[in-house]
Amino acid sequence: MPLPFEQQPRESSKAFAAFQVYLRMGPQRSLAAVGQQLGKSKVVIERWSSKFDWVSRVQAHAAHLAEVERKAIEARAVDKSVEWTKVHESVKRDAWRKAEKLIELADRFIERWENCNRIPGMESVVKCMDLAFKLKQFASGMPSEIKEVNTNVSGVVELDWEMALKKIYGAAAAKRAQVESKAIEVEAKQIEAKTT
Repeated sequence: MPLPFEQQPRESSKAFAAFQVYLRMGPQRSLAAVGQQLGKSKVVIERWSSKFDWVSRVQAHAAHLAEVERKAIEARAVDKSVEWTKVHESVKRDAWRKAEKLIELADRFIERWENCNRIPGMESVVKCMDLAFKLKQFASGMPSEIKEVNTNVSGVVELDWEMALKKIYGAAAAKRAQVESKAIEVEAKQIEAKTT
């Protein structure tokens, strides 16, 4: 079974050629322009357009192109993702090896410190262990820091509600809702200020 924008069963070569002209015209297409370009009467072009549903076929072609473009974009994204995953994996493995070496170095330092009579500075060991653990956290995908993130989501939802209210109840109700929304925002900021 051919795709909708390919030549259809019982569609003559002339009718299909006319459809292709119509399709290539883009958004400015018209049956009259096809007839004029091919030297065919408007009646013939209208009959072919109706019989072979040119409008739906043009829509099917546009949908097909959009799907092809979407798949190409997805394939490119997957390729990039695989590429970055390989890079990240090698960096993580390297970080893990270096963390192991740092821990080994720290262990040797601690062993020497335990076997001597003097007290060496622990700052170096602590720094070494801290770096080693951070490298291991990175290599295993664990977060090395915990950060509190506060976000306020607004805008689109308020605009959508405002437009919906205008549509349903008119401008006056939308204005009241906007005033109430600002009051809620002020109250939320006051609560936020009290908690921080």
